[in-house]
Amino acid sequence: MTAIEFSDASLKFPGSSRWAVDQVNCEIERGKLVVILGPSGCGKTTLLKMVNRLYEPSAGTILVNGQDIRRVKATELRQQIGYVIQQSGLFPHMTVAQNIGVVPRLLGWEKPRTQARVDELLNLVALPPEDFRDRYPAQLSGGQQQRVGVARALAGDPQVILMDEPFGAIDAITRTALQDEILRLQQQLQKTILFVSHDVEEALRLADRILILRAGQVVQYDTPFNILTRPANPFVYELMGADDMVRQLGLLRVETAMTDAPPDYRHTEAEPTIARHDSLREALSLILRTGARQLTVLENDIAVGILTLEHIRDSASVGVGA
Repeated sequence: MTAIEFSDASLKFPGSSRWAVDQVNCEIERGKLVVILGPSGCGKTTLLKMVNRLYEPSAGTILVNGQDIRRVKATELRQQIGYVIQQSGLFPHMTVAQNIGVVPRLLGWEKPRTQARVDELLNLVALPPEDFRDRYPAQLSGGQQQRVGVARALAGDPQVILMDEPFGAIDAITRTALQDEILRLQQQLQKTILFVSHDVEEALRLADRILILRAGQVVQYDTPFNILTRPANPFVYELMGADDMVRQLGLLRVETAMTDAPPDYRHTEAEPTIARHDSLREALSLILRTGARQLTVLENDIAVGILTLEHIRDSASVGVGA
């Protein structure tokens, strides 16, 4: 089911001679994390902000959960969509609990329900409520502030979340930890996330699908696996660094290359297993170390796929599209 649909979505800023976003057409499937990727000035953040009408589209249509965004009051629309920006954007004069509770209060939730939701979300993002509830943003590290920002975006339980380079100002170690946190949360909550990034490795690590923009136009919209192995043109090939096969294997998740396990599939205890979110490089190492013909891919201890050496080899085969 489609959560967000762009139909010839376009935007031209007043006084500009060119379109910042030029006839974007794509569908964002519900429950998927889609990364918008491209060089600076290509329209990534502009497209994102069109979804919650921080920028009003000049032409075309954007549907969120089947509803034309122009037929909804902007304030109501934004209350239905989570929004996370770089450097968290927390209100400095509010405590952590007050920041997270902004949308529930706007939605008219009663105080006990809001307090319970705040504690639930702090636990979800690994910030114990008793330690963090009453702190102010200035008393938090950058990584902790971003976790609170994510919790605030989830507070009203929106189905759609927009994330505008949320980890761009964070050091590399904390950035990796936060990426892990997003993957964990997404596996648990299955929200529809539109995530702007300029970082190719971040896109490959997080995305179910990647939307590549150039000069406001969609160049390619596909899975990380397909974009790396079948880039649409030389621009995508160069942007993704598609000739670095070892790097590919370290960034691509097992689930991008596996085949689905048959409904009646049963793996033996002797057969090596790997998690679907582990990297293909880890899978290759396991196959070489054990000499196994294939790996059983698990999710919550249930077999969901099969991965062979041939699957991994295919994932490292690069070709540039016409």
